[in-house]
Amino acid sequence: MHNKSLTQLAADLVAKRVSSVELTQHFLNRIEQQEILNAFITVDPGFSLAQAREADQRIQQGDKTALTGIPIAHKDIFCTKGMLTTCGSHILSNFVSPYDATVIDRLNQNGAVILGKTNMDEFAMGSSNETSHYGAVKNPWDHTTVPGGSSGGSAAAVAARIAPAATGTDTGGSIRQPAAFCGVTGFKPSYGQVSRFGMVAFASSLDQGGPIARSAEDAALLLNVIAGFDARDSTSVQRQTPDFVNEIGGDIEGLRIGLPVQFFGEGLDSDVEGIVREALREYEKLGATLIDIDLPNSALCVPCYYVLAPSEASSNLARYDGVRYGYRASGYSDLIDMYMKTRAEGFGDEVKRRIMIGTYALSAGYYDAYYLKAQKLRRLIAQDFAHAFERCDVIMGPTTPTTAFAIGAKTDDPIAMYLNDIYTISVNLAGLPGISIPAGLDNTGKPVGLQIIGQYFDDARVLNVAHRFQMTTDWHQRAPSRVQP
Repeated sequence: MHNKSLTQLAADLVAKRVSSVELTQHFLNRIEQQEILNAFITVDPGFSLAQAREADQRIQQGDKTALTGIPIAHKDIFCTKGMLTTCGSHILSNFVSPYDATVIDRLNQNGAVILGKTNMDEFAMGSSNETSHYGAVKNPWDHTTVPGGSSGGSAAAVAARIAPAATGTDTGGSIRQPAAFCGVTGFKPSYGQVSRFGMVAFASSLDQGGPIARSAEDAALLLNVIAGFDARDSTSVQRQTPDFVNEIGGDIEGLRIGLPVQFFGEGLDSDVEGIVREALREYEKLGATLIDIDLPNSALCVPCYYVLAPSEASSNLARYDGVRYGYRASGYSDLIDMYMKTRAEGFGDEVKRRIMIGTYALSAGYYDAYYLKAQKLRRLIAQDFAHAFERCDVIMGPTTPTTAFAIGAKTDDPIAMYLNDIYTISVNLAGLPGISIPAGLDNTGKPVGLQIIGQYFDDARVLNVAHRFQMTTDWHQRAPSRVQP
C-alpha cells in the first residue's frame, strides 16, 4: 500500500479493497518501524484512527472527495487543533493549538486523516533539519546525511514511504531543497496561492505552504484542496483557482525552457550538472526548446534574502515572550528578566542568530543601508525574472548545487549552509511558483533534483511540465534501498 499513489489509494478506498483505518494503521506501523529517521515530532494514533473511522463512514455514505480517508503528514508549523504545534522549538514545546490552520482545515473538510506532525528546522530556519530542538532528521537514502530543510521531516517521511504525502512550507527553498535531497516532488506555489492563516510565520512576505509528494500528479491533487482565497489571510490573492489535476497531462510541444547561465557556473557539482543536463535532453525529446537566459542579479539573492528574512523574523518572533503561551523560564527576578531568560533558553542558536541579524538591519542607524537596499534589490531580482519570461515559458536548472551532505558537515559554517539555497531563494523573493522533481542519482546513489520555475500564478503549467517528465521517466518512483517493497 505504501508504494501506491494518492490516486491509487483513493481508488482502493472507494472499491473497499482497504479501509481508511487499515491504511492509517499501516502507515502508523511504518512510522514506528522507522523511528531512526526522527521524521515526526508528534504522532497520536488515537487521534488519527478516530479521523480514519469518520472517513470510512463518509465513504460508506457516499460523502467523499479525492482525499477522503487518505493519511497526510503535516509539517509542525501548521496550527492543528488539539495537537502540539512546536515549530521544532523548545519555546513552543508545550503549545497545543486552539484552532486549525486553513491548510489543515481544508484537508480535514475533505476527509483527509492527520497522520502526525513532522520534524523541521526550528521556526523553519535552516537548510538541513539540524536546528530542530527535537534533533536532526536522517535522510532515508543515507542515514549519515541530512534530508534538507526546513521541511526535512516531511520530505524524509514521503521518501521513506511512511507517509503517502505531506505538507511543507517554503521561505527560501524549504520545500524544494529537501525534496531534491530526498528524491521526492516538492512544489512551492505562487505567493498568495495558499493561505498562510495558522501557518506560524517566519518571514511573512516570503513564506508559502505547499505539498510534498511522490509525483507532480499527487502534488496537484493536494493543491486542489489547499489552494484558494482565504479572507482570514491578508496576503491571500482573490482569483479563480484552476483544477490543477485537470490541467496536467497536456502536450508541451514548443515549450520554451530558459536556462539561467548563473545556475550552471561555479559551485555546481559536476555530477548534479550532468544529471540536470540529461533531464533537459529528455525535455527536448518531448518537443521543448532550450534557450539561454540571464538573471544578472541572482548572485545577490542570498545576501538580499539574509537581510530581509531575518528582519521579518525578528519582528514575528517578538511574540514569544513567555507571557501568553509556550515555554516560560523559571527563577526570574522581574518581567524583563523573565523575557530575557525565556527567549535565551527557548530559542536555539540559529534562531537567535537570525533575530540578532534582523534587529540590527532594522535599527535606526542601519535601516537604509541594509533593509531598504535589500528591498530595492528584491525588486530588481523580480524584474530579472519578468524580462526572462518574455523569452521563455518556464525556467529550469538544478534545485541545489550538491546532493545531500553529511550531518554536521556545515553546522559550524552558517554561510556555507546558506549557500545551499542559492538556486531557490530568488523564486521566493519574486513570489513565483517552483517545483523540484527527481531527475536521477549521483555516483554515490543520492538523489538529484531538477527545478522548474514558472511565471506568477502559472502554477498549473509548472505542474504539467513536471508531470510530462514523470510520464516518460521513473525517477520519482525510485525508493531508498532501506524501504521495504
